[in-house]
Amino acid sequence: MAKVGAGGGGGFAAGPSALLAGAGLLLLLLLCAPGARSDAPRCPAPRPGGHSAGRGAPGPRAEPLPPAGRPVVFAVAPGDRALTLQRARGAGRSGRRRRSGAAPAEAAARGPGAPSRRPRGAPGDGAPPQPATPARDPDRATRFRTEELRLTSTTFALTGDSAHNQAMVHWSGHNSSVILILTKLYDYNLGSITESSLWRSTDYGTTYEKLNDKVGLKTILSYLYVCPTNKRKIMLLTDPEIESSLLISSDEGATYQKYRLSFYIQSLLFHPKQEDWILAYSQDQKLYSSAEFGRRWQLIQEGVVPNRFYWSVMGSTKEADLVHVEARMADGHSQYLTCRMQNCTDSNKSKPFPGYIDPDSLIVQDDYVFVQLTSGGRPHYYVSYRRNAFAQMKLPKYALPKDMHVISTDENQVFAAVQEWNQNDTYNLYISDTRGVYFTLALENVQSTRGPEGNVMIDLYEVAGIKGMFLANKKIDNQVKTFITYNKGRDWRLLQAPDTDLRGDPVHCLLPYCSLHLHLKVSENPYTSGIIASRDTAPSIIVASGNIGSELSDSDISMFVSSDAGNTWRQIFEEEHSVLYLDQGGVLVAMKHTSLPIRHLWLSFDEGRSWSKYSFTSIPLFVDGVLGEPGEETLIMTVFGHFSHRSEWQLVKVDYKSIFDRRCAEEDYRPWQLHSQGEACIMGAKRIYKKRKSERKCMQGKYAGAMESEPCVCTEADFDCDYGYERHSNGQCLPAFWFNPSSLSKDCSVGQSYLNSTGYRKVVSNNCTDGVREQYTAKPQKCPGKAPRGLRIVTADGKLTAEQGHNVTLMVQLEEGDVQRTLIQVDFGDGIAVSYVNLSSMEDGIKHVYQNVGIFRVTVQVDNSLGSDSAVLYLHVTCPLEHVHLSLPFVTTKNKEVNATAVLWPSQVGTLTYVWWYGNNTEPLITLEGSISFKFTSEGMNTITVQVSAGSAILQDTKTIAVYEEFRSLRLSFSPNLDDYNPDIPEWRRDISRVIKKSLVEATGIPSQHILVAVLPGLPTAAELFVLPYQDPTGESRRSPEDLEQISEVLIHKLNQNLVHFELKPGVQVLVHAAHLTAAPLVDLTPAHSGSAMLMLLSVVFVGLAVFVIYKFKRKIPGINVYAQMQNEKEQEMISPVSHTESRPSIPHTELRRPGQLIDEKVESQLIEVPNSNFESSGVLGSCSVFSRIPTEH
Repeated sequence: MAKVGAGGGGGFAAGPSALLAGAGLLLLLLLCAPGARSDAPRCPAPRPGGHSAGRGAPGPRAEPLPPAGRPVVFAVAPGDRALTLQRARGAGRSGRRRRSGAAPAEAAARGPGAPSRRPRGAPGDGAPPQPATPARDPDRATRFRTEELRLTSTTFALTGDSAHNQAMVHWSGHNSSVILILTKLYDYNLGSITESSLWRSTDYGTTYEKLNDKVGLKTILSYLYVCPTNKRKIMLLTDPEIESSLLISSDEGATYQKYRLSFYIQSLLFHPKQEDWILAYSQDQKLYSSAEFGRRWQLIQEGVVPNRFYWSVMGSTKEADLVHVEARMADGHSQYLTCRMQNCTDSNKSKPFPGYIDPDSLIVQDDYVFVQLTSGGRPHYYVSYRRNAFAQMKLPKYALPKDMHVISTDENQVFAAVQEWNQNDTYNLYISDTRGVYFTLALENVQSTRGPEGNVMIDLYEVAGIKGMFLANKKIDNQVKTFITYNKGRDWRLLQAPDTDLRGDPVHCLLPYCSLHLHLKVSENPYTSGIIASRDTAPSIIVASGNIGSELSDSDISMFVSSDAGNTWRQIFEEEHSVLYLDQGGVLVAMKHTSLPIRHLWLSFDEGRSWSKYSFTSIPLFVDGVLGEPGEETLIMTVFGHFSHRSEWQLVKVDYKSIFDRRCAEEDYRPWQLHSQGEACIMGAKRIYKKRKSERKCMQGKYAGAMESEPCVCTEADFDCDYGYERHSNGQCLPAFWFNPSSLSKDCSVGQSYLNSTGYRKVVSNNCTDGVREQYTAKPQKCPGKAPRGLRIVTADGKLTAEQGHNVTLMVQLEEGDVQRTLIQVDFGDGIAVSYVNLSSMEDGIKHVYQNVGIFRVTVQVDNSLGSDSAVLYLHVTCPLEHVHLSLPFVTTKNKEVNATAVLWPSQVGTLTYVWWYGNNTEPLITLEGSISFKFTSEGMNTITVQVSAGSAILQDTKTIAVYEEFRSLRLSFSPNLDDYNPDIPEWRRDISRVIKKSLVEATGIPSQHILVAVLPGLPTAAELFVLPYQDPTGESRRSPEDLEQISEVLIHKLNQNLVHFELKPGVQVLVHAAHLTAAPLVDLTPAHSGSAMLMLLSVVFVGLAVFVIYKFKRKIPGINVYAQMQNEKEQEMISPVSHTESRPSIPHTELRRPGQLIDEKVESQLIEVPNSNFESSGVLGSCSVFSRIPTEH
């Protein structure tokens, strides 16, 4: 499981690869030794390390010191083979699985002599499995040799430390026999360390020497740190409550020098390459640096956010001493700063990201820097690749993330977990391009949990030794299932359950209804339940706990092993065991999870097919932890434990070299080809490894990696869909409904070229060659000459205000056009204007100072040889604001009053001033009311802009209204599945309106100029369909009213025949319906009218007149208005669009709105229901809705 920092709603956290599989150089254990007191608190949980180091991580970071009353476990540098043990005051270890970071509740409830649950046939400490029924396939059953064999071992007791309940262990590693152990007595009542002992072994753990006299008999040590690049350098930290000092050793802990500190260390960060460079974070949030391994320190920055400081980890040595810091400013904002370690003055600090960032959001990992910035209530994520300028990370348009975690940055690619707007306990996995900008979906609805301190834990596991192979637990219909991929998330499949169980009985499990499911909790402690393990040096072997069935379960957990990289699996134990890798995976060691003392373990020399029983101690031991010898062979193992709850720490050194009689020769190996269900090409290459033959019991020694590797010919399976494209059921990658492929060339200039996507991109790190590579690879294409389009002028901070006498930065943005051959003219509206010859000279914005207070009309004109465009910004000097929603009809008729209403959020904002621009008026209309009425005297599209001022806050919204002499309207409804994908935001409604219009045009053949579709806010999803007269540029109508009637009838016919539909995404079809009011015909449209039909018509007219009288009376009552929603919505839509003086009920989505309601109401910004008022708007003939004609006035 990938742990990804601290959660907390919208956070931006890193989960480096050390927390994924295969990074297991760092062993950190939180273990509970047996104890006598049943009232003792649970074992303290490890503090979640959002930035633990490892492969792809920024560098080794030491965990913070424990706050008072809260014991925690602390990490040291990766690769230093440190082991942290916790001896709780409760009982021994439980065999029951628990969530990561949770306390061993069952262990705390039992004493050391309490009975454990009865084995279900799995091999325990002393008894072989007892099959319930005769094995039907003994060749497939896991074999257990019950004859007891003896391992070579020695036991050493840390005399005098029986009361100590914590221990930290460091094994120096390669070519070293030195082991250091720091034991401590943590007082739970005082919340501090009261005693400590330091032990050192020089013979691989056979004997230990106590070094308290060398560090000071009265010195209390709190932590042991090791230099990750020079294991001979050791650092000990004293208890800050007694003294603040460091003890430094350069000879593997043989001698020490003490240095006093002027501050209290909270955590340490070692440089990944320079052995003497360290960053220290103090308890008062100051960051210090040392270039002399802690002998001297200097202050770098105050107000540093915890765990948000990093060494530069790029390959360039010129910035090796560069420090990245997130600092909290005096006003509470956070800022991203960089400086050199030895010269970090205010004048030398850089600000790579302009402006502030969200608190606790800076991540520096490999070649990437990530920050988060929230605006408009939405978090936006930015990335810098190789320290270039920041770019906004591009997820699919409607992902709308509310939380994101960077899981991995290996192989020049970002793997991120994103919680989208409609997710609660699941995340979607996204994978990026090389720059980390464009993300595509890898897997939906991956299960997540939260640790004891809120850290998010994603059920994703990267298999070590095999590039591109991941396991993930996906939630499907409230069931969690395990999936596997061999190509970095392009394709996923369920795990095939074993054919037989432990005894050889057949397992009846049929995909996809039944499969194997695994617990993907990665623990730094190899003796923790529920783990999954793999190793780079044993690329085909995966060991994990899990269950067989329809979903992942916490009950009936067994242990499984795969020796062919996840293609097939075997059950090896029916109870949870810790399984360790020895001799490059040539030997598997299994120790049972139990609260009872044990003296036996199980060894397998044939990848888990058979197991032999070995004793490692003569006296049963309560096991607290296991640490393997660092290096490539790993043939020495130290078991930590106690004989009883009051005994000293017992260190059992187990030497496995005696079980081998020789080293392996070439004839002891066989070739094995990596494959996925028979497909040999994995990530574009065929790889053949050599494996030791199962019958050979020889020592492997050094791991050589793949024996052979050759590239494969590229096929479609080597390519994923590019950004903006989605894979359909036929396997093709087609543009998503929201994506415009031509937008890729918008920043292009004539004479230049850009990469025109084919809809596919090669999976990163895929090694395939030739084949379809040329066909699927993006092609360089000459930039087309384009006229300026989509011109916008905005302020750099996105606000519409500026302070008098201060710089305001204006940004000119152009969607399309030749930016290198464009003339830009900017008029600031205060008598000053400037000109620029191209947009590139304005990349940093245009700075201007306004000397007077007021509202200034800033205009920008852009011209090139192919056309021009203009934009206007109404800038309020000294007045800012945020959210407004302008409510308008979609369509109105000429010379009829239109009511526009500005709806604010929040509604109570004090005294307001409303500034209106509409039509071609150059002078604004200023009011103190949120509504105005006006008329349009000519047909066409008209723009209305409103700005609302409250003190220093300004808000703006712009809408477009269509004006015609007559038109038709009809309410549309949709199949219910569309509601599942409706985030109810303006951008989504605009895009869906476009898709609906396209489907109507395709189904009917009606020219698009006659159709206007506007999706309405709220759920269920509904839309308004308008049939409009088309006008040529001279203003002459090409269609008569009779033509509109014919168009209306064609549309209704197609809608009623269920011929209008569209595909929202692959596999999601949405049907468009015409909404109906009644089941009885109201109007007969045939030329000859029968007497009964005429009588019915007269009755309807009479009822209509009565309703009309009531309606005309009700329209005089304040607060009763007709709602009309406009078509061109902006970002500033209110979540609850209710004005500060009025509230409004909602109209059912099935109501067909009368065109008369769109033109006759004085105030049209609210909703009312008009029962039985459909005599003007529509009738129903059988199952056919009828458009009505709107009367026109001349």
